[in-house]
Amino acid sequence: MKMTDEEFNRISVFLKSRYGIDMANKKEIVSGRLENYVRSSGYRTYAEYMNAVETDISGRLEKELVNLLTTNHTFFMREFEHFDYLRKEVLPWLRQKEAARKDLCIWCGAASTGQEPYMTAMLLMDFFGLEHSQWDTKVLATDISTDALRQAVAGVYTREQVEALPETWKRRFLRRGPTGDTYEISKEVKEQVLFRQFNLMDAFPFKRRMHIIFLRNVMIYFDHETRRQLLRKVYDVMEPGGYLFIGRTETLDRGVIPLEMIQPSIFRKAM
Repeated sequence: MKMTDEEFNRISVFLKSRYGIDMANKKEIVSGRLENYVRSSGYRTYAEYMNAVETDISGRLEKELVNLLTTNHTFFMREFEHFDYLRKEVLPWLRQKEAARKDLCIWCGAASTGQEPYMTAMLLMDFFGLEHSQWDTKVLATDISTDALRQAVAGVYTREQVEALPETWKRRFLRRGPTGDTYEISKEVKEQVLFRQFNLMDAFPFKRRMHIIFLRNVMIYFDHETRRQLLRKVYDVMEPGGYLFIGRTETLDRGVIPLEMIQPSIFRKAM
């Protein structure tokens, strides 16, 4: 099934306008990921498929399209220097700053299959230790992909996927599956993470400002103007003194939002 330029443009414009995802130069990727699905679903052309997507009032076909075309690549201990900085610098400051309220607001904005928010929850539980029960440190974890979020909520990973975690964390926070080839995130960790489907292009619904925001390795899918719009919204929901973590390969135009660069991928809002 060959995808015409007109069909590709229709799909890429749809993704860009609805989700900010820029696939303009990725025709081979788009056609490669959609071909089997479109063919097996009985559509004769991509145009016919998009007619169905755009007229499906249930939104199910649109969600499936997003699931097929979004990449959910993540792993435990990814860019661990962020978590190391969190433990050594950010959390000691927040423990002192929020000593009265004992309430932290933390958001993982591209949670994918859950490794990042679960690691954040593990770190928080480890850092606060016996004090943790006195604090509200629940992590809000959002992603656009419902398939990825289903995996995240299940919290089941292969032995290879959890290999890089510290042994003490494995013993404390994981439960081995019946065959020994899989591990499940413990109930106490799962209770610390709230997973929700969310489109970063939508208005942010947060009632409170965030102390810590992870927005790692997602802006690479957006063009310059979309990144600018997203960063302005991110800045507005950051607590004064709050931290933003982005991917190590990503850049941030500080002419858009006045954040101090702590390290190349760690930024802070002025107090």
